[in-house]
Order: sequence, then structure tokens, then C-alpha cells
Amino acid sequence: MFFINVFYVLCAICFALYYFVRKQNGNVASTTKDSSISNFQKTYLVVYALAIGADWLQGPHVYALYESYGMTTHQIKILFVAGFGSSMVFGTVVGSFADKYGRRNNCIIYGVLYGMACVTKHFGNFWVLMLGRLLGGVATSILYSAFESWVVYEHSARGYDSDSLNTLFSQATLTNSLVAVGAGLAAQLAADCFGFVAPFDTSLLVLIIMVIVIGCTWTENHGDCSAPLTQTFTSAINAIKTDPKILCLGLIQSLFEGAMYTFVLEWTPALTPPDKTEFSSELREAIPHGHIFAGFMVAIMIGSSLFKLLCAHKRPEWFMRIVLFVSAMALLAPVVFHGNQQVILSGFLVFEVCVGIFWPSLSTMRSNYVPEEARSTIMNIFRIPLNLIVVIMLLQVYLKVGRGKGLSLPSLSMYDATYWPEYSNDCNFPMLCSISLISYWSAASVIQIVT
Repeated sequence: MFFINVFYVLCAICFALYYFVRKQNGNVASTTKDSSISNFQKTYLVVYALAIGADWLQGPHVYALYESYGMTTHQIKILFVAGFGSSMVFGTVVGSFADKYGRRNNCIIYGVLYGMACVTKHFGNFWVLMLGRLLGGVATSILYSAFESWVVYEHSARGYDSDSLNTLFSQATLTNSLVAVGAGLAAQLAADCFGFVAPFDTSLLVLIIMVIVIGCTWTENHGDCSAPLTQTFTSAINAIKTDPKILCLGLIQSLFEGAMYTFVLEWTPALTPPDKTEFSSELREAIPHGHIFAGFMVAIMIGSSLFKLLCAHKRPEWFMRIVLFVSAMALLAPVVFHGNQQVILSGFLVFEVCVGIFWPSLSTMRSNYVPEEARSTIMNIFRIPLNLIVVIMLLQVYLKVGRGKGLSLPSLSMYDATYWPEYSNDCNFPMLCSISLISYWSAASVIQIVT
């Protein structure tokens, strides 16, 4: 009952905060050319919602689908690691095509590649599924670079002010959380009615709609389209080497998102303590995974609203140092209060609020400091250490679980805990806290450079 009550309280806070921020923005926006900016934001957010929704739809039932095809735990391990490995190697190259061949084209390629990955889910052959994982890994790199690169260029080219870009990034974070919950419900409904492959067919349909909308509403933009691809990579690496601000932003992206993925892997076992602890002699309270996940998404929405309030007074370079430090402290909860569900959940919710502030803040800082001619390339280069961290964490989880237990990697999407093994006492949160603290010092170095 505690978890459900917390969810309702979070919803009330989220609605109140959203209304307050919207009212403030409405008072300010009445003197601006609102119509043009609003139409531009809607044009982007519709496509972004479709793109991120297609990704969320595929998360909950990947493991269950592989298991239904008779794949062994070892084979499933290889498939999941291959997906992140593909994003790390091939995704870096393909995602970087956006600067030379066009961000709009790259976003369409995302729809094509991810759609092909959905088609492979109809086949129970290991190598066909492997092809799908490779395609999906490349598509993911495009999702987290080309879309942002397109909107930053267009926003600047149309002469809109920086405050409206901050608002757009905040709205994108809010949209992501809302779509995540809706996609989870839609995926479950599709799986219940038509089987485990149905969510992937639904995702394919969403991707087709997305490609059509992009083709009809987006214009093309590039980085340095005249330079050879090798020169684009050279320019990106030189920018990272010569500009400490870009290097620090990349470190923040890789380390914090690596910590975030680790959190996704570990929150279920961390909230599943032993039957009896020093905090209670009673049996543990059952974990309502759906309500907890929804609560995390609401906490991220709260963070996105707080971002807009903070930006009205300070630059992200200033308040992100505090946010990243708080996120690291919040993740100490399962280490210091092991077995106390209430305290651990509170720490996790604080962390998710920080995530909600982190996403738009990082996008805003990248829009200020990453050079336009190699924006997508630089963003994809810093996904290499991120994906490496995730691969290492996945391999570590498999080593801890051992040969006798199944592993639930759908929890990478924070939905399905049905198959998760019970290794609650082996959580990786000390490592996660270390990663977050490193992110804090990276952020601190950015503030020293920028201010």
C-alpha cells in the first residue's frame, strides 16, 4: 500500500508543479511570437513521441519473446550484449552520417532500421534475431543523436530565443515519461491479445507513421556536408581534444547515463530485501513493479518542470553541479539502508527527479558548446564509453547470476520483473555511486571552465 500511496502523492505534486510552471510561462509568453514557436515545438514533439514510443514498445517483452522461441540463457545473453555492442561500434559510424548526409535523412534511417529489427522478431532463428539486435543497436544511436541535432539546428536557423529551446527540451523529457507509461500499457495489451510478437508489430506501425510525418513536416539540415566522412570524425575528435568544455560534457553524458543504466538493472533487486531485516521483523511488502515504474516516470516529469523553474534563475552550468551531487547521494540509500524499502524508494525517486533535470540540462549545454558541423558525430563518440559501461554491467550481472538462473533483461526498460532472479544481496550500487560522483566532478570542471 505504501508504494501505491507514494505514486498518488507524486501525481499530485507533478500536476500542481506543471500547472504552476505552465501558468508562469503563459504570463511571460504572452508578449512573444508564440504561434510560430508553438507550431515548431509541436512539429518536433510529435515526431519525437513516435520515435521514443516505438523504442519503449519493444522493451517489455524482448526477453519473453526470446524465451518463447526456446533460446537458452546463454543465447539471450549474447543477443543483449550484441545489441549494445552494435550501438557502440556500428551505431557510432551510422549515427555520424547525420552531419554529412542530413539529420532528417538519418532520422528516417532510424525508422527503417528499427522497423527491420521489428520484422526479425517474427523468426525464431538465433542468427535472424542477432541481425535484429544489430539493427536495433544502430538505430538506438541515431535516436539519441540525430533528433536532437536536427532540432537544435532548426531552432537556431529560425531565430528563436534560447529560453524556448530550454522549454522544448523540458517538454521532450515530459513527453518521454508520458509515452513510456502509455507504451508499456499498449505493449502489455498487445501481448495479452496477440502474443509476444505483437508489441513489435505495433512498434513497426508507429515507426511507419513517424517516417511519414518526418517526410511531410521536417526540412533537411546538415553539419559540414562538404567534408569527407573521415574529416568529420577528425574534426569531432579535434574539437574534443582542444575544447575542455566538450570533453567534460561528453564525460558527464557517458558517466551519468552509465550510472542510470546500472540503476535500471539494479532497482528491482535493491527494493526486494530479505524476508526479515533490522528495520522490520515482518515479511517484506510485495513490490508492485508497475506502480513503482510509473512513479519513476512521474518523478522524471517533476524534474522536467523543476528544470524550467531553475532555468529562470540560473544557467544549467551552475545548478547541474548540485543536481549531480544530489543524485549520487540519493543512490547511497540502498547501501546505507539496505533492506529498508521506504528509504530506498525515497532515494530512488530523488534520483529520478535528478534524471528529469539532467536530460534537458545536458541537451541545453550541448546546444551551447558542441559545434554544429560535427554535432551528431561528437554525440555518438561519447556513446562509446556509455555502451561499454552497459556491456560490462550486463556481463557482470550474468557472472553473478550463474548458470542455474534465468536473467530478466527486459528490466532495462524498467517494466517486466517477472523473470528477474533474486540476487538482492549482490547489488552494484557502490559502483553506481562512484560513477555518479565522477559525473559530479566532471560537472564541476565544466562550471570552472564556463563561469
